[in-house]
Amino acid sequence: MSFVLTMLEGVFMMRTARVILLPFLLWVVVLASVQAAGGEAQGVAVEKITLWGQIYEGGWVMIPIGICSVLTVYLSGDGWMRTSRARMAPVAQEKDVKRFFRHGDYVGAYNFCKAHPSPLTNVLKAGVGMLGEGKSVVEESMVAAMHQESSKLNTFTSYLSVIGVCTPMIGLLGTVTGMIKAFQKLGAAGIGDPSGLSAAIGEVLVATASGLFIAIPAFGMFYLLRSRSTRAMHHIQNLVAEIFRKMPYEHMVGLHISGEELYAATPNWVDTSEGASLEAKMRGEA
Repeated sequence: MSFVLTMLEGVFMMRTARVILLPFLLWVVVLASVQAAGGEAQGVAVEKITLWGQIYEGGWVMIPIGICSVLTVYLSGDGWMRTSRARMAPVAQEKDVKRFFRHGDYVGAYNFCKAHPSPLTNVLKAGVGMLGEGKSVVEESMVAAMHQESSKLNTFTSYLSVIGVCTPMIGLLGTVTGMIKAFQKLGAAGIGDPSGLSAAIGEVLVATASGLFIAIPAFGMFYLLRSRSTRAMHHIQNLVAEIFRKMPYEHMVGLHISGEELYAATPNWVDTSEGASLEAKMRGEA
C-alpha cells in the first residue's frame, strides 16, 4: 500500500501522467482491497488475479467506466485550479486596478482589464466601460458579467455531476449483463461447472464496484468545486463594491470610455438637419 501511495505522489507532479494513470492506480488499491477482503472472508487459498485480469473480468462496461474515471480526475484538477483565489482575483491585478482608480485614470483601468483577462478584471471592465451611462447601467453590466463568469466556472464542473449519475448506471448495466451470462452458463452447464458461473458473478461485482468507486468522488468534487466557485464569486463581488464606492458618476455623463464602436444611431426617419440648425442657432445666441 505504501508503494502505491508513493506512486500517487509522483504522478500528481505531472498533470498529463496524472490524468492518464491515476484512475488505474486507484483501481489497484480498491481491487486489491476487495480481493484481500474476499480471501479473508472465505478463509481459503484463492488464485491470485492480476489487475488487468479483474478489469477484463468486469466486461465491456469497464471501458466507459475507465473513460469516466479519467474525466473525473481531469475535471477535478481543472476545476480546482479555475476556482482558486489566485486565478479568480489575482492580488497583483487588484492592486493595479485600485491604483488606476485612485488616480482617476479610468481609461487606463479599462485598458488594463482588457489586456489582463480574469474573472475579476472581466467584471470590472464591464462596469468601467459603462461609466458614462449612469450608476444603474454600470451595476447591471457588472451583475451580468458576474453571472457570465459564474456560468463559465460551472460549465465544466457540472459534468462531474453527470459522471456521478451515469457511472453507477453503467455499473448496473454491467451487473445485468453479468447476471444474464451467469444464468446462461448455469442453464447450459448446470451446477456441475461452477467456474463459468463464478466468472460471470465476478463481472457483476467488479462492474458495480467500479461504477460506485468513480461516482462517489465525482459527486464529492462537484459539490466541493461548486462551493469554492461560490466563495470566489462572493469575493469578487466584495472587491467590486469596494472599488466602485463613491464613484463620481456626475462627472462622467456621456463619456465613452471603452472606445468601442457604437452602432446605435438616430433613427433615419428623424430630421437631423433641423436639430443641427437649432443647435447652431442656440450656440450663436450664446
